[in-house]
Amino acid sequence: MAGYLSETDFVMVEEGFSTRDLLEELTLGASQATAGDVAAFFVADLGAVVRKHFCFLKCLPRVRPFYTVKCNSSPGVLKVLAELGLGFSCANKAEMELVQRIGVPASKIVYANPCKQIAQIKYAAKHGVRLLSFDNEAELAKVVKSHPSAKLVLCIATDESHSLSPLSFKFGASLKSCRHLLENAKRSHVEVVGVSFHIGSGCPDLHAYTQSIADARLVFEMGAELGHGMHILDLGGGFPGLEGAKVRFEEIASVINSALDLYFPEGCGVDILARLGRYYVTSAFTLAVSIIAKKEVLLDQPGREEENGSTPKTIVYHLGEGVYGIFNSVLFDNMCPTPILQKKSSAEQPLYSSSLWGPVADGRDRVAEGLWLPQLHVGDWLVFENMGAYTVGMASPLGGTQTCRVTYAMSRVAWEALRGQLLPAEQEEDAEGMCKPLSCGWEITDTLCVGPVFTPASIMKF
Repeated sequence: MAGYLSETDFVMVEEGFSTRDLLEELTLGASQATAGDVAAFFVADLGAVVRKHFCFLKCLPRVRPFYTVKCNSSPGVLKVLAELGLGFSCANKAEMELVQRIGVPASKIVYANPCKQIAQIKYAAKHGVRLLSFDNEAELAKVVKSHPSAKLVLCIATDESHSLSPLSFKFGASLKSCRHLLENAKRSHVEVVGVSFHIGSGCPDLHAYTQSIADARLVFEMGAELGHGMHILDLGGGFPGLEGAKVRFEEIASVINSALDLYFPEGCGVDILARLGRYYVTSAFTLAVSIIAKKEVLLDQPGREEENGSTPKTIVYHLGEGVYGIFNSVLFDNMCPTPILQKKSSAEQPLYSSSLWGPVADGRDRVAEGLWLPQLHVGDWLVFENMGAYTVGMASPLGGTQTCRVTYAMSRVAWEALRGQLLPAEQEEDAEGMCKPLSCGWEITDTLCVGPVFTPASIMKF
C-alpha cells in the first residue's frame, strides 16, 4: 500500500445492506437533520473503480493508464487511483496542485493541455512536472521560454468525424506540419520524446484507432530522424465508461492491441500511455437529488379529456441540480437522464406526464421530459445512476450546489485486492458458489462479482 487511501476515507462494504438502503439512510438524514438544506449528494462505489482498473490491465496489458483529473476530481477517486499506481493527466495548475497535495510525485503527472498559460507552464517547471504536450509553434515557443527542460509530446490530429465530442478542430497538429514543429523544437534545444492523439469521446469507428497509431509511427520516425529521443506513445482517451456503450471497451482494446503489435511491437522500447476519465468513474457514482418545487400545468387541448372527465395535465418538477451543474451532460453529451424513484410506488398509482427541470430560471435548464411518473412531492428524492463523469466539481455559479457531498464505499474484497493481501484461490476451493480472491493483478476482475452492499456504520453526516 502506498498510503494514499485509508479505511477512514470510505464506508466498508458488508453483506446485508444494499445500495438502496444506504441511499435511504442518507436521504432520510438529509431531509430531517438539515431541514432540506441538502439538495443533492453522491454515493460512490470505489470498488467499481478498482474493478475497472483490473479490467483495463487485463485488456490492455502493455498500456500504462493515466487518469484525466478534470473528469472527476473528488478526493476519494484521486486517492484510490493513486493507490492503484496510476499517473495523472492534468489540464491546469489547479489540477497539478490537487494531485500533488495528496502526495503524487511529479514524475507521474502529465501536463496534457496543448493550450497552456505561461504562468502555469512556469508552475509546472517549478514543481518538477516535465512531461508537457504541444501542437503548434506558439505553444512550443512558450515552453522554450518558460520551461526549457521540459520533455514534450507532440499531439497530432485524428480522424474523429464520428465522435460525439470531437477535439481535432481545437487540438492536434496535422501530419503535414509535424516535421516543421519537430525541426523547430530541435533548433530550440527542447526535446520531443513522443506522440499523442485523442480520438474524442464516443467514437464508434474502430478504424480511427488503427489509423491514429499508424500516423503516430510516421511521426516517431520523423522525430528519430531529427535526433529526438522518441519513446512515449500516448493513446489519449475517449474510452467508454458504460457496459451498454455502442462499442465495448473490450472491442476497442482488441483493435488497439493489434495496431500496437503491428506498429509498436513488444520490445521496441516505447512506453505506451492512455488517458482515461469516463472509463474509470462513470458507473461508480450514483446521484440522489431532491425535488425543490413543482407545479401542475393543464393541457388545454380541445377534444382531449382523461377517463374521469378531467382536463389532462403535465407535472413540472424542479430539482436541486440542473444542466448548468451536475446534469451538464444533457447539454454537452445529448444525454437523457432516467430517474429511479427513491420511494416505491404501487402498481395502482396513476402515472402523469412529467418533466424535470433544474433550479435556474432559464428555458434551457431542462433535465428530462416525456416521463410518466406517479405523483411526487417537494422533498422527495430521485436517484440517477452512472453519474460519475464530468459531474463532481462541475457545478456552475448560475445555480445548483457549489459542492456536492460524496459518500464513498468499497467492498471488503476490493479493499483486500487494493491492499495486495489476496489469498490464493486454492484455499477457498471448498466454498461452493463463493467469489474467491485470486493471486494478484488483473485476475481479480473475475473475483469482484458481488454487487456492492454497504454497512450503515460511519455514514457521513450532512
